[in-house]
Amino acid sequence: MLNLFLNLPTKLYLGRGEENAIGEHIRPYAGKVLLHYGGGSVKRSGLYDRVAASLNKAGIAFTELGGVQPNPRVTLVREGIALARGFGAELILAIGGGSAIDSAKAIAMGVLYDGDVWDIYDKQKHTVAGKALPVATVCTIPAAGSEMSDSSVISNADTLRKYGHSEECIRPVVSVINPELYATLPQHQAANGVADMMMHIFERYFTRTENTDVTDALCEGLLKAIMKNAPAFVKNPGNYNAAAEIGFAGALAHNNLVGVGRAQDWASHHIEHELSAIYDVAHGAGLAVICPAWLRYVYRCDRDGARIFRRRKLVQFAHNIMDVPAEITDPDAAVMQAIDKLAAFWESLGLPSALSELGIPADRLEEMAKKSTGADTAKEFGNGSFLRLNWQDTLAILQSCA
Repeated sequence: MLNLFLNLPTKLYLGRGEENAIGEHIRPYAGKVLLHYGGGSVKRSGLYDRVAASLNKAGIAFTELGGVQPNPRVTLVREGIALARGFGAELILAIGGGSAIDSAKAIAMGVLYDGDVWDIYDKQKHTVAGKALPVATVCTIPAAGSEMSDSSVISNADTLRKYGHSEECIRPVVSVINPELYATLPQHQAANGVADMMMHIFERYFTRTENTDVTDALCEGLLKAIMKNAPAFVKNPGNYNAAAEIGFAGALAHNNLVGVGRAQDWASHHIEHELSAIYDVAHGAGLAVICPAWLRYVYRCDRDGARIFRRRKLVQFAHNIMDVPAEITDPDAAVMQAIDKLAAFWESLGLPSALSELGIPADRLEEMAKKSTGADTAKEFGNGSFLRLNWQDTLAILQSCA
């Protein structure tokens, strides 16, 4: 196990009607708030009115900015920064899923940052924000994990780039999860969320760090709970008990509880970001395509002489998570069966298994491979730690799932 740091200051409120107390929850942090959300469903459902009533009851003044899109855009973030500064906002309150929360976090940093907010996300500049306004959330979609995480992902439509940024200053101070709010989710969004939260765990679970028994057990337990409840939740997002389990698991999957003390990977996420940046695909759907191909590639590759570590972890994954029978003792057979079972599980939820199902042709795979590893810049930075991928590795993975 590596030296670790764990800081989970987010106050999480999960249960029926918790959004009605959001004003009371955030009153210690702010008297003026920017309310940030996506489309009209927040207002059509009555959620906006309930949040507004709670803020008014708590004596909190607010202005608002809607219009957040999936794969949130830096252009709207810049608009939010100007609005928050002009209003004198002291906290950014996001209503929605990961896109609204990530955008709110970007605004929270940008308000206190002297330069262009994109500098904070641009991998070629490596700018640290250092400080941000407090962020709070009311979640309408499970999975993003942004409601308890220290990270945010933003897209730049002008450069076709999608980058993430992590700092403790953007971890929300308060987050509310009412599983009843998931009831009207389309099934494809529910399925995308399941894939995304599972990947947040996998990116931490697949590590070459040894002696991580505690966090391995946490990862495996969360993944088993998600896979147990996901079919019922996707079939009927209004199933409160399944929705509550999924909502709680999604928050725990990405607050880094399961990631401390170990090297983390994130290659699949970085590869998928290129799909979203160019083709605007749903993040969870893209991950469901990329992950099985990545698993097969890293298991077989021995370029760095560390296949023994990857084989050991993937055999553990096969038996402890995917329930491959213990009597299948051949590592290759166990691991390939496990990967096939994972892909089949996602397909059973209605998720895609090939880039062609996402409408992604083969003509830009090399471009995406180079962008995800920095090979299109002066210095290639590569991807992942379980197996460090160069752009040729990444292209092979993309080609295998075309």
